[in-house]
Amino acid sequence: MLLHLLRALRPDQWTKNLVLFAALIFAGGMGDRTLVLNAASGFLVFCALSGATYLFNDLTDLKRDREHPVKRKRPLASGALPTGVAAGTAAVLAAVGLVWAYRLHTNFGMVATGYLVLNVLYSLALRKMVVLDVMSIAIGFVLRAVGSVEVLKGPAPETELSPWLLVCTFFLALFLGLGKRRHEVLVLGDEAGKHRPTLEHYPPALIDSLFGVVTASTVVSYAIYTIWPGTVAKVGGPELVYTIPFVVYGVFRYLYLMFAEGGGGQPSRALVSDLPLALNIVIWVTLVAFIIAR
Repeated sequence: MLLHLLRALRPDQWTKNLVLFAALIFAGGMGDRTLVLNAASGFLVFCALSGATYLFNDLTDLKRDREHPVKRKRPLASGALPTGVAAGTAAVLAAVGLVWAYRLHTNFGMVATGYLVLNVLYSLALRKMVVLDVMSIAIGFVLRAVGSVEVLKGPAPETELSPWLLVCTFFLALFLGLGKRRHEVLVLGDEAGKHRPTLEHYPPALIDSLFGVVTASTVVSYAIYTIWPGTVAKVGGPELVYTIPFVVYGVFRYLYLMFAEGGGGQPSRALVSDLPLALNIVIWVTLVAFIIAR
């Protein structure tokens, strides 16, 4: 049962919570042990909250998941994991996560609470609303980015994150969310609406049009962030502009995986399973850290 419970928590999706290290990296705090520990604690808090929301989502969508060609194999949908165990675990993880968050910093606790409430609303209502379903996912990533700042406020009250980086996070999350919707529409075909009602309102042509807007917005917002006066002043120069090609490649590579290889259904899995994309991310993170810490 423990193995099924672990699977239901979807640890492969926890890579999304690496955003909790954003402020640590961009503030040049990688060499400060206290800051690193705080960021790591924030990451674990959001992993606990993510696990709780995945369980809650599966519990509320149990009937539909059992009719889905892929999701029916999930522990809850297949019956391998009892609903009582899932509900109890979700409650414990949510409680522990929130208590831990408030102990780290009050503001961080408020962000964590907002994240949990957003995901509950998503499971109950927002995922049934066209456009708002994808936007709510993107806002979840923005809350992670904000949380990466607030979790450091205890030992480093001066920590802040560029508003342009938050904008970039929002558009990147929209980009990944639309990729997931596109994959679902193509895989499920005419049955898409039966598994997720909003998919009836996401024809591939619409999603592809939205991709054009979001892709350009993601790259441009990151480019503006690198040359924004506040960023240049913090970094001590305009060198972050040299990281733009890696962001462009990462976006283009993901587009390739979606349009040429039919991927995009599991964004977090693609980030670690595709070697060129994973290597590009490692190089980008290393280069950013080097530029900021030099």
